[in-house]
Amino acid sequence: MKKKKNKMNINKKVNYILVGIFLLILISIGVYFFINNNKKLLDNDIKKEPEVVEKEKKLEIVDLNSKTRPYAIMINNIGVARPLQSGLQDAYIMYEMIVEGGLTRYLALFLDKDVERIGSVRSARHYYLDYVLENDAFYVHHGQSPQAQAQFSSLGVDRIVVGDSKTGWRDKKLKVASEHTLFTSTKKLESGIGSKRTERKKELLLNYSIEEINLDKYNNTKVANNVSIEYSNHIKSSYIYDSISKNYKRLVNGKEHVDYVTGKQYTFKNIITYQVRNYLISGDSSGRQELNNIGEGNGYYITNGYAIPITWSKSSRSSQTVYKYQSGEEIIVNDGNTFIQIQPLKKSLIIN
Repeated sequence: MKKKKNKMNINKKVNYILVGIFLLILISIGVYFFINNNKKLLDNDIKKEPEVVEKEKKLEIVDLNSKTRPYAIMINNIGVARPLQSGLQDAYIMYEMIVEGGLTRYLALFLDKDVERIGSVRSARHYYLDYVLENDAFYVHHGQSPQAQAQFSSLGVDRIVVGDSKTGWRDKKLKVASEHTLFTSTKKLESGIGSKRTERKKELLLNYSIEEINLDKYNNTKVANNVSIEYSNHIKSSYIYDSISKNYKRLVNGKEHVDYVTGKQYTFKNIITYQVRNYLISGDSSGRQELNNIGEGNGYYITNGYAIPITWSKSSRSSQTVYKYQSGEEIIVNDGNTFIQIQPLKKSLIIN
């Protein structure tokens, strides 16, 4: 009898244990679903940060896929006309060279830009044709020297002559002589293309870098916070580096070089400067100049507060000028506009 009672007690204990295990399993399942459901609710309540998709970097100064021919526009730079200069900030390349009387003129290149007012437009000089040709551009001007007139056809220069209506206009409100009042726009220039070739056959003159180029990593660079480039007793172009915008603010004869329309000082990302010999054309009563710009020499590439020595070479009038580091590697310039300063030989160049 006692054995039977003990057996019943053992069975009861086993049953209690099984029931306990079963209850633990049920509780565990319940806890699992409770936690999981609350986690889902919590996840839904939390605002997830949007995925950051890095945009593909794109060159801003020019479209590398474009085959459009640029406009190369002759810009007046006599003192009385300088405050009237317009649209030059939108040029992707600018040239400055000496002309008669110790003055200079600019050649401003525009590519795939809609610019409403450019000028004032002046007459052609023959050595500017070399830089029109190296960019496979339309030469935009009003009037010309006898030397330029004789070479337009022989060099095959495609020109757009700016007039007072179809391709340009006179701003008669300006209180200056009439020859300083001629302006144009890119839309006006389109009407002057006619049947001329519109697709560019040459590559862009300069190689551009999307990534920022800092010259301070090179051994032979020097600081270039201030740049002064003398052309004559009448003209000195200079730049002051702005470390915040990483651009150079331009001055002429110590005064801020300012756009007539916007009132803002012109700025440039890159400066290329080098010297060539100039001399008076024999028998020219107006004092027009000749430039020995075919050949090679030394200069500087300046950007982001530093200058590095470079070489330049131009093998013919229509060939592109090639700029190289002294190591022989072709230079790559920063994404931005470039001013090419072709300075008279033995004139003052200060970089510090």
